[in-house]
Formats: sequence, structure tokens, C-alpha cells
Amino acid sequence: MSVPSPKSPVVSGLACLGIIFLSATLLCAVTPFETQAPPNCANGIDEIVFAKLRALKIEPANVCSDSVFVRRVHLDVTGTLPTAHEAQEFILSRDPKKRSVLIDRLLGQDEYADYWAMKWSDLLRVKAEFPINLWPNAAQAYHHWIRDSVRQNKPYDQFARELLTSTGSNFREPPANFYRAMQNREPSGVVQAVALTFMGVRVDKWSSEQLSKMAIFFTKIGYKYTSEWKEEIVFFDPEKTNSPVVANGYEGILPDKSKIFLRADADPRQAFADWLITPQNPWFTRNIANRMWFWLLGRGIIQEPDDIRSDNPPSNQELLRFLENQLVEAKYDLKGFCRLILNSQTYQLSSVRTTDSPQAEANFAFYPVRRLEAEVLIDAVDDITGSTEKYSSPIPEPFTFIPENQRSIALADGSISSAFLELFGRPPRDTGLAFERNNRPSAAQELHLLNSTHILRKFEQSRMIQFQTDSKRSATEIATGVYLGILSRFPTAEETKIIENYFQAENRKPREAIVDLAWALLNSAEFLYRH
Repeated sequence: MSVPSPKSPVVSGLACLGIIFLSATLLCAVTPFETQAPPNCANGIDEIVFAKLRALKIEPANVCSDSVFVRRVHLDVTGTLPTAHEAQEFILSRDPKKRSVLIDRLLGQDEYADYWAMKWSDLLRVKAEFPINLWPNAAQAYHHWIRDSVRQNKPYDQFARELLTSTGSNFREPPANFYRAMQNREPSGVVQAVALTFMGVRVDKWSSEQLSKMAIFFTKIGYKYTSEWKEEIVFFDPEKTNSPVVANGYEGILPDKSKIFLRADADPRQAFADWLITPQNPWFTRNIANRMWFWLLGRGIIQEPDDIRSDNPPSNQELLRFLENQLVEAKYDLKGFCRLILNSQTYQLSSVRTTDSPQAEANFAFYPVRRLEAEVLIDAVDDITGSTEKYSSPIPEPFTFIPENQRSIALADGSISSAFLELFGRPPRDTGLAFERNNRPSAAQELHLLNSTHILRKFEQSRMIQFQTDSKRSATEIATGVYLGILSRFPTAEETKIIENYFQAENRKPREAIVDLAWALLNSAEFLYRH
């Protein structure tokens, strides 16, 4: 990593501006992050959440400002920042329904499918290389099917059934890769993946008896290779079973302890899928409702989102039950479910908390601050600077070729990566567990953003900085453009004054001053975190 000299505009700019932009706006009497209005109930989510907060005597945060909302909802729905024009247009709009209109527009964009396919690919372990070993062609086909399912808004029960009952070539029947994307393909290993994905359960807490009973439903999965390199067929093999066959069938015991007769000539996965996706199932709907809430608000009603068990109760049982009912009534329309959450005042609360109560976060009294994912962060930097990334794969094949303008959130294969993604905690996709993604900040990450030639070159070539330099604008106009482009908001009066003084000091060259300003904002907590 190359470190700029003490006289470089980067270091001198951060010395003058960096500390200010990391904290000054948070100390303003009226912050740009919240309105002064307390929240009102917009739907059933709010009625339940606010009733619980009243019972706990916890005051919820105020509603977030328009500038915070436009940035937040773009990031949470599409994994991208709004452009400066989009942010300005939204902030200045007087349409009372502009938030719901924006939500609907974002849910219809291609970036929504890209970003949510990334989330599903983490869970479903879409990875060509060790230890999953899907191989590139299959990983690409699997990701394409997942993305198409998201884009088409395929009902979740149908999505789950297609994965659970999939058969055929891993190249030509993409859902069949569900059974290949596992480190352990023995029935017990399949149970582990199925329970984690569709039930939100970690079977390492199950007894060996529970595990063996569910494994019966996955004892007849066969695998065979073809003459095509790395192609594999997943199929129902009636000859495989670990259970004694009596009168042309055998008994299966489901996780809820109910019993079912399984015919010897029928794929038991079909019976398991029939049981799993019914609204009465105690795990299926609860798991996806909780996981979707976690994906949008950063914390599950049951926390962790993949650790559902009797001794890990939800923080708000009534809220989770309400969300389950909404999903069932909507026939597992996940896009509609997102819309319900996004339009709630609970989602639109400010991140400026009003209390230090340890129960406030678990009961959603404010929007939780959390760092941008590695893929989202580098895409945001590239969008701002007009630059691109270079990715590499350990497999030098045509299927691993990545176009220069490829967005990180749209990378199909977990084996295709970059030094930046590795440094900033992109998950390896080895297990499907939520904690594989590491969003905790580190000193190495801070140094990379602050001092690396990787980031410096992006700013040196930035179209935004070049435009601001060539436009002969005043310091105030430049500050407004840079703030809207990076932080999706207008600068405060105090910030504008600081910037004007900085631009005028020591006859500083305009380009150097603009680079300093942009670099300081990029290294601010306000840019690096969802809030």
C-alpha cells in the first residue's frame, strides 16, 4: 500500500477537513438526519412496535429526514447510492406521497434483482471453487436462476419447492445446484443446509435422533457425472435408502414429530416440501419473515436470523406473528412484503436514538447504524468517481470473464473477488450462515480508504471532481454538488462556511481543495455506514 507524502493534498485536506466531517454534523443543534416530528402509525407494523415501546417506556426516534431516507432506501432496496440529481429532486419535492412512490420505483429496477440475488447467493452458497465446488458454468447458471426468480417476484413457497425437489443437470436445471452447493452431501449434510435455509435452524443444536429422522427424507438423492466436463446430474434414486421398506413403503417422521407414510417408489423430498411450505408449518414462514426483516433493518426479530429455537425467543412475538400472517395472505409475495416494511414508520425512523436503554435496539426504537457491505461500498466509490474495479478468479476459464463495468453486487460467483472485497469482509459463501459476512471495521480498512493508491487513483480520474473543477463554480456550489453526490444531502450552513474558508485559505488550487473535500467525505462515518 502506497502512503501519500505529508505535503500531498490528500493528507493536508484530511488534516483540515476530516475530523470536522466525521463529527461536526452530528453535533449541530438541528441535524440533517431527522425531522422534528415524532412517528405516527402508518400500518400494522407500527401499531405493534410502538405499543411495545410504550409498554417498555422507550421513546422512539423521530422520523428520518428526506435526505437520509432517499439514501437509505436506495441502499436497502438496490444496494446503490442515488445520484446527486435523484437526491436533490427527492429532497426538494413537495409530493406528500414521494416516499411510497420512490419505494415502488426502486422495487421495479434491475438493481433490486441484482442486490437481492446477492443476498440469496450468500445464503445458497453460490461459489465455483473450494469448498463448495459448483464450478463456473454451474455457478453462473444458478445465480442467473436466482436473479430471474427475484426479478419475476416468484412466490417464495414456489421458489423453495423448486429448490427442494430439483433434479437434472446442474448446467441445464439450475435449482439442482442447491444439492451440489454443500460441503457434505450425505443425508445429514443435506439436512443441515435445508434446515438453515428454509427453517432458520442450526442443526448442531439438534439431537442425533432428530437429525436422523429428518435425514430419511434426503436418503434417495443420487448424483452422477456425464461426459461433459464438470456436469453432474442430481436425481431421485429409489434404490438408495437407509430405512427398512415395509409393504412398499416406510415411515417418515417430520421435524414437528408428525408421521407420514412414504412410498418406496416416490421421492421423499416431495413429501417434505409439501409439509414445509404449508402456512401451518412452524418454521417456514417465520424464518423468511424474520430473515427479510433482518435484511432490511439489520437485526432480526429473532436474533441471529438463522438461529430459531425455543430458547431464543423473538423480541416482539406479536410483530413476528403479524408479519407471518401478512406473508401468508399475500401468497408469499416477497416484493410486497418489502413494500410493507419500507412504508412503515418503524423502518423510516432516524438512527439518532433517544435513549440508552439496552432494550431500544432489540425493539426497533431507531434505525440501526451499520457499515455498508463490501460490494455496496466499492460500487458506491466507483459510481462517485466514475471508475471500475478489476476482479480475479482462481479458475482461468471463459465463464470467469468479468466485464470492466461489472458491479460488485452483480457478481455471480463467490470465487470471483478482488483485494478490496476480501479486505472489507465479503463472505466466503462456505456455510450460508449470516455471520460469514464481516462488516466490522478494521484498521487495515481505514488505512486503505485513507492512504491507498487504489482509492487515490479513482479520485485523480474522477469525472465528478473534473466537472466541479472545470465548471468555474463558487465554493458553495461545489460543496453542494459534492455533498449531494457523496452523502445524498445538502451541506449545512456550518459546513458550507467551513468549506468556503478552506477553499479561500492559502490560495489553495481549486482541484486540490475539491479532492480534499471529496476524500474527507468518503472517509466519514456518514458515507461508510447505513444510517
